[in-house]
Amino acid sequence: MASQAESLAPPARLSAAAAPLLLLALVTTVAFTALGSFGTIQESAKAELGLSDDHLALIQGLGAAVPMVLFSIPVGILVDRRNRVRLTLGLGLLWTLGTLLTAFAPNAALLTAARMLTGIGSTGSLTAALSLCADYCAADQRGRAMLIVNLGKALGVALGFALTGWLFGFFTDFTGPGWFDLTPWRSAHVALAAISALLLLPLLFLREPARREVEASPDAPFRVVAAELWARRAFLIPLFAGQVAVVMADVAATVWIAPVLSRDFGLTPQQFSGWVGALLFGTGVLGAVIGGLSADWGQKSGRRGGLLLGAVIAAGIGVPAALFPIMPSVTGVAIMLGIIAACGAVTGLVVSVALTVYIPNELRGLCIGAFIAVAGLIGFGLAPWIVTRVSAMMGGEAMLAEALALVGVIVSALSFVAFLLAMRRAPEPVR
Repeated sequence: MASQAESLAPPARLSAAAAPLLLLALVTTVAFTALGSFGTIQESAKAELGLSDDHLALIQGLGAAVPMVLFSIPVGILVDRRNRVRLTLGLGLLWTLGTLLTAFAPNAALLTAARMLTGIGSTGSLTAALSLCADYCAADQRGRAMLIVNLGKALGVALGFALTGWLFGFFTDFTGPGWFDLTPWRSAHVALAAISALLLLPLLFLREPARREVEASPDAPFRVVAAELWARRAFLIPLFAGQVAVVMADVAATVWIAPVLSRDFGLTPQQFSGWVGALLFGTGVLGAVIGGLSADWGQKSGRRGGLLLGAVIAAGIGVPAALFPIMPSVTGVAIMLGIIAACGAVTGLVVSVALTVYIPNELRGLCIGAFIAVAGLIGFGLAPWIVTRVSAMMGGEAMLAEALALVGVIVSALSFVAFLLAMRRAPEPVR
């Protein structure tokens, strides 16, 4: 397979690959807007459906975690072996359906199921997008290429707050026809589903690129692929641990920032959704830029594991930033939240680049899928629930901010140690 890979035409430079990369960024934006849409208006859904914080943790946490755990690895294997563009289109239709079903869910169980469908489509599409991105450009420009796709992710996370909040406000004041009798948070999700369906249409014009940097055939028996994976365990285990810990901190912050602002500072979604969305987007862009440039610079440094240095530094900065929920003012909360969000964007991009540089092509989808599965189980599934359990031990729902800060500091410290270990154990890049 090495000779076959070498016979392929040289990979396109970044400028020539701009169009497909921008399209992947658009798809990622739509996916993460759908994934994060419920968090902004969850207090309204809680009031209408009579939910508790534990219900919200289940919907926001396990609603995302279960599909990640069950489907991320199978999707990753499909990414390694099948047409990734067609797979992305199918996953897009799935998250669109989940968003639409969210609007009509009559209870917590069906609302959780709808969010699961959204989670399968959104997270699976990221695996496919990162794999495609790696084959659209040369390895030495991969940090900057993945920066483009991660900017789409950052915009999606921001729009999950800003666009959903704007739609919520619009439908709060909207007087529609009698047949359109939905509450504002439900109407917002109907609108998001329609937008998603329209923005998926450009995928019909995207073409599948040739696979590069392959050590074994994409059709190789799974035992061969598993052996390649096992041989890299000393590097992958701490890399997994570091990014999962970052995801725990980021997910807990994203899930609980709206309740903290509502309960501790008396703000409504209309008052905070816009600036929280803008903050997450701005810091996501900043973090992605820093992560992409640091990854490319680290590869050129020649230092073992130099690609991961940006992740190590960002994880260390994230430890004090995790104290954002207990800042005495909204301004303090915003500053510290922005720092931890930027650090999460740095580590996420650096880890994505590391997987495409240190791992052969036939393992990338599987590795990314495994990352998402583990992060889904622990980060999405357990992190929001852990915060509610800690707040209960500290005195109840009134201690949510303090519990969020404590959990964030602990997992951020763990991520720093894990990334440092992964950097020291990094293998030689795949050629």
